[in-house]
Amino acid sequence: MKTGAGEIWFVYDGDCPFCRTAASLYKVKEAVGKLHIIDARKEKNHPVVLEIIQKRLSLDEGMIIKFNNTYYHGADALHIMALLGSSSDLLNGINSLLFRSKSLSKLLYPLMRGMRNMALRIKGITPINNLAVGEPIFKPVFGQNWEKLPPALQKHYANRPFTNDIVTVEGKLDITFSKPIQFLSPLLKLTGVLVPYQGKDIPVTVHFQSEENSNAFRFNRIFHFPNKPPHHFRSRMIPIKNGEVIEFMRGGVGWRMRYAYEEGKVKLLHKGYALRVFGMIIHLPFEIFLGRGYAEEEATGDNSFRMYMEMRHKLFGRLYSYSGEFALKEMRVI
Repeated sequence: MKTGAGEIWFVYDGDCPFCRTAASLYKVKEAVGKLHIIDARKEKNHPVVLEIIQKRLSLDEGMIIKFNNTYYHGADALHIMALLGSSSDLLNGINSLLFRSKSLSKLLYPLMRGMRNMALRIKGITPINNLAVGEPIFKPVFGQNWEKLPPALQKHYANRPFTNDIVTVEGKLDITFSKPIQFLSPLLKLTGVLVPYQGKDIPVTVHFQSEENSNAFRFNRIFHFPNKPPHHFRSRMIPIKNGEVIEFMRGGVGWRMRYAYEEGKVKLLHKGYALRVFGMIIHLPFEIFLGRGYAEEEATGDNSFRMYMEMRHKLFGRLYSYSGEFALKEMRVI
């Protein structure tokens, strides 16, 4: 996208409070030209945002300024902002004074980026992950093991971020739980932490859904228990880093796990529990009540896989489990 010499494009992560404030307050000198502000979360298909992806510039590593058809990223963007910025008010004047020095910009920017990342984690906001557009959400989660996954499991995890992709599988599950969990069944139903009923060969349909404005991954599991209306069990999975994700249930309780591919199986390895309160993620030792989670998936054909999940307590043994086999029914890439 060719732009004129008098145009400045300020591209930032709209969910970052610091970037949003900077974008709203930033002013350029009248003699420089026209300033365009782009929130890359809301305008992900804007030509400048698409150019940034082509140039492999990560918005998680810093904001971007495009000026005179040159892209300035991170500390360099901060420096060019100071050179182009107006000094008509106090904040812009301070910005111009501080970051006119390229060396000082490079020195201070890592600290500013760290504060930004901390603010996003506290608010429970996932990285913008603009370079992952077009690739499956779980490709960076599995890392080098992605290419080792059999076709059925690659299809299972085919959803791309920032899309409306849906993958649907159908199968049957055996669901069992211990007497303490059975006693807590009404509470489970209220909080949505676990499926509150048990049974054998329960028909289940699962929709794996992407989110148009994030790299999160939604589950909508529909259980068809005899003599009961369909039971929907919904959760939202957020990738963190180093193969780790948190799956948040309806009540705000989350299971933190690491994805691994070992011995021909996808394994979900327990890393702890979390609670989301007013956008903040608080890690808590829920193992004393819920035990430790574990799950695995193994391909049984090019379009089918079996799965097993359990919650096991140190003192009380297995509290909860389900197992069964699923077949891929639909892939809608939108």
